[in-house]
Amino acid sequence: MTLRLGYGTNGLTDLRLDDALGLLADLGYDGVGLTLDHMHLDPLAPDLGARTRQVARRLAGLGLGVTVETGARYVLDPRRKHGPSLLDPDPDGRAARTALLVRAVEVAADLGAHAVHCFSGITPPDTAPDTAWQRLTGALAPVLEAADRAGVPLAVEPEPGHLLSALADFHHLRTLLGDPEPLGLTLDIGHCQCLEPASPADCVKEAGPWLRHVQIEDMRRGVHEHLPFGDGEIDFPPVLEALASTGYDGLTVVELPRHSHAGPELARTSLDFLRRAAATTNGAAPC
Repeated sequence: MTLRLGYGTNGLTDLRLDDALGLLADLGYDGVGLTLDHMHLDPLAPDLGARTRQVARRLAGLGLGVTVETGARYVLDPRRKHGPSLLDPDPDGRAARTALLVRAVEVAADLGAHAVHCFSGITPPDTAPDTAWQRLTGALAPVLEAADRAGVPLAVEPEPGHLLSALADFHHLRTLLGDPEPLGLTLDIGHCQCLEPASPADCVKEAGPWLRHVQIEDMRRGVHEHLPFGDGEIDFPPVLEALASTGYDGLTVVELPRHSHAGPELARTSLDFLRRAAATTNGAAPC
């Protein structure tokens, strides 16, 4: 299997989107994790359709694959990070997040993306776990219907501190929803190092049947901080070999959202690092 590497635009927010895409293509990336946000492709802009078509042409011209990511911090509310979420106590708040994700599915279909990423959100104070799970499943139902119509999988990410924070929680969600075909998994390799009981490589193997999107960066045990490669504790060749063993053929996207100030240089060094790591494995050829 050939490792298909991408870089997240949430780590290139100091660049115009056209410039960011050109940079990634010039460096040799295979694709991009495109976060829908005001500074790049604004999902709430009145000209979204025209802009999406323009981005699709740009991606095609550069030969870049794409995953649509929905982790923008303040896209819905300028005062609440990631708010409102799918768990918001206000039904209108949950509906706003659901509508955003449905729109993301539509954008993904227009771009030819291989998945749409999302996460659950943090459980609000004084909210019982059963209530939080009920809110999550109810809010995701229209998104999964849209994903099914569009033929674009929804890849839910376990996020430290969220209701759905670990692989076990993803499987709980699958059970609650009846294991719908459009529901898949975003696996963040750093998050595995941060909090999963198994090693990152073993997490990849366990997650294989449901993998629809992969994010990658370095991290330390017990500390949710996305780090450049070599600054954390992860042994990457076994992770990349595990990815190869699953048959996963989507993008593996570098996720450094707090390093945009050094984005162009980190995009270059990250690609070099992952190519070297892949070259030492038996299964994942460098891209």
